[in-house]
Amino acid sequence: MIRLKRVYEPREEADGLRVLVMRRWPRGIRKDRIDLWFRELGADLTLLRDWKAGRVTWPERRQRYLDGLRVAEAATQLDELRDLARGKTVTLICACKDESECHRSLLKGVLEGRD
Repeated sequence: MIRLKRVYEPREEADGLRVLVMRRWPRGIRKDRIDLWFRELGADLTLLRDWKAGRVTWPERRQRYLDGLRVAEAATQLDELRDLARGKTVTLICACKDESECHRSLLKGVLEGRD
């Protein structure tokens, strides 16, 4: 089971393995709040800047993120995450406020075979 959560939300027993999927460590978060950090599964920093500046639409952001998962380092971490998620609960964590326009929701779709 794949769950989604903001990094600022408290840990819950139901979270299972908490995996941070951001390129940079979030401010104010202690290391003991995260079990694993897969930075290569975070959105590319250039893509994030373009998104925040309004230079890309959601469909373009979505496609660029999914394309980025094919890069060797990201693909390796994606395979490792897939293995970890077999038969376990994994919670994907990042700082995005809006889950509907967040790369963690795209990553969940990939892991569940929807994308």
